[in-house]
Amino acid sequence: MRRTVDWADGAVVIIDQVALPSQYRTLTLRTVDELIDAITRLAVRGAPALGAAGALGVALAAFTGSDVPAEAERLASARPTAVNLRWGVSRALARLDEGADAVLAEALAVLEEDERLNREASGLAAEVVLSACSRRPLRLLSHCNAGRLATVAWGSALGVVWHLHAQGLVESVLVDETRPLLQGARLTAWELAEAGVPYRVQPDSAAALAMSRGMVDCVLVGADRITANGDVANKVGTYSLAIAAAHHGVPFVVVAPSSTVDTALATGAEIEIEERRADELTHFAGQQVAPDRAAVFNPAFDVTPAALITAVVTEHGVFKPA
Repeated sequence: MRRTVDWADGAVVIIDQVALPSQYRTLTLRTVDELIDAITRLAVRGAPALGAAGALGVALAAFTGSDVPAEAERLASARPTAVNLRWGVSRALARLDEGADAVLAEALAVLEEDERLNREASGLAAEVVLSACSRRPLRLLSHCNAGRLATVAWGSALGVVWHLHAQGLVESVLVDETRPLLQGARLTAWELAEAGVPYRVQPDSAAALAMSRGMVDCVLVGADRITANGDVANKVGTYSLAIAAAHHGVPFVVVAPSSTVDTALATGAEIEIEERRADELTHFAGQQVAPDRAAVFNPAFDVTPAALITAVVTEHGVFKPA
């Protein structure tokens, strides 16, 4: 399994997620500017992957002799909602006084830990899912992409699918296409196809109907930030999905590494929600699909209240809100 984010020959190497699924390619990023561009246009995305990329970006800055704290702040601010990005930057930056090699060593430690922690978190979450669902094999629903592409390797919420599929316990996965950039249709479906897991892509707006027809046993999502009270920020559409799941009595399980937990924020109301460019909605595949000068509301994330969530699972087990 190739790492989504890695270090090679003094550069950050990423799988270019913008090119998938039509083309699989990697990008070699040798400057902080190139890395920030990759982050903002979602060539690298997913909270754990962003944490790793941020840490490696500090190493890039340290080796080029630039103003490392200033470059670190630019990296950390590139996408404000996912706490892992600033967490990874801060972790590498803390070793700056020891020199560039120490910064890189810390960044590489982030990468080494990622697969292990996500395997542990998703393994524990698989047990939670099995305890919450009586039907076998399971029909699962996924939103956005929380697989290996969203992490350094393995995945968080989609990692649960890998564990259950290995036991023959997955009938199929309903994949929300995930507006506006189709991370579900483009990336999650690609990962499931590679793994040989049966799936169907659906419009985000079809999820409630699927639940009403008894087509979903459990909803699995990742997270970009989890506050002290258990509120969860994730890709926009997660909140409405949780409302539908609660209405239909479908378990709703969030899976993320503990680095996604931000106890400095009491509730989700304090989370800064990133808003994306208008043309991500007004244009599709280069074609204009909305009137000229159409006003746009394009939040990248929303916040799901803890009361709608069955369980938040990290590598330490089920998260207990403060």
